[in-house]
Amino acid sequence: MSAPQIPNLNTLRRGGGRGRLRGRGGASAGSDGHGSLNSGKDRVVQGTDNDASVSRLSAVNLGYLDDPFARALTPLGLETRRLPIINRGTYVRSIAIDALVSRFLEPSIHQDKTKKQIISLGAGSDTRVFRLLASRQNRQLDFIYHEIDFPVNTAAKVKAIRSTPLLQQTLGIERSEEVTISEAGDELHSPSYHIHPLDLRNLARGTSPEEQVGYLKEVDTNIPTLLISECCLVYLSPSEADGVVDYFTRKLFPPTPVVDADETESKTTPETTSTIPTPLGLIIYEPIRPEDPFGRTMISNLATRGIHLQTVHKYASLDTQQKRLRDHGFETGQSAADVDFLWERW
Repeated sequence: MSAPQIPNLNTLRRGGGRGRLRGRGGASAGSDGHGSLNSGKDRVVQGTDNDASVSRLSAVNLGYLDDPFARALTPLGLETRRLPIINRGTYVRSIAIDALVSRFLEPSIHQDKTKKQIISLGAGSDTRVFRLLASRQNRQLDFIYHEIDFPVNTAAKVKAIRSTPLLQQTLGIERSEEVTISEAGDELHSPSYHIHPLDLRNLARGTSPEEQVGYLKEVDTNIPTLLISECCLVYLSPSEADGVVDYFTRKLFPPTPVVDADETESKTTPETTSTIPTPLGLIIYEPIRPEDPFGRTMISNLATRGIHLQTVHKYASLDTQQKRLRDHGFETGQSAADVDFLWERW
């Protein structure tokens, strides 16, 4: 499948203890300020992860996708054969994002091999990390993978890992003592893979810098990083969704600092001379065009289940999505395409 218009994600931005699957003390990163988890709206959003895993397994069973990890991360008793339009949508969604991720991870002819980092927002039961880890040796990929989601969803994933030899082998758990799991069972940290139990809305709130850094302290802010929002930010309010992206683009990975022209050279030290920001890319996959016939039907059907796509009207077109990227500092390299284009051209 050719993809001549895939953007170069490397240029999208301006300028406890150790032991085999053992717990560690302390509260999980998502244990503070999670009273909202008891709300019905949050439970509905959390439940959409089951929809995604069931759709993925359906696409695998029918030959649309090759994914040996899909069954292990689909809840028992939920396996269902989806309609062809759903299977095709799952195929396009998976293949398109996989292509962009591969483009990011694989060094170009102008780039030395370097470790890279992926941060997946609202990852839930997504299998991408396992597929990448399984192919890492053959493709000579060097990366760190982070997943962030509600504690109830991360706990389900950690439980699946602990009970599935295939997932453990893929993560290298059988060969490594450098794996820790929280006592709550909702947090996992290893050399290449981190699961963070965290309500993303906490990142958008005006908490202190110390608290914000503590949320994702395992993230390396000095290596090229790719953010993925695969039908995630759309469930937040527009201000919350923008706040989450701003947390990464302005706080965790700040843009090039402005140097005061009045500062003298005598104040410059080797530690402060670098003004090149860490390369940062962003993939957003979410519904658009809520006012066309398909969009109205989609919005109506989701509403009957209590699911509301809160940003879909603000970012309703490819143009507004591109402006969104520019507003967050992704001034060059941003591109946008709809499912029809991906199906026909990629």
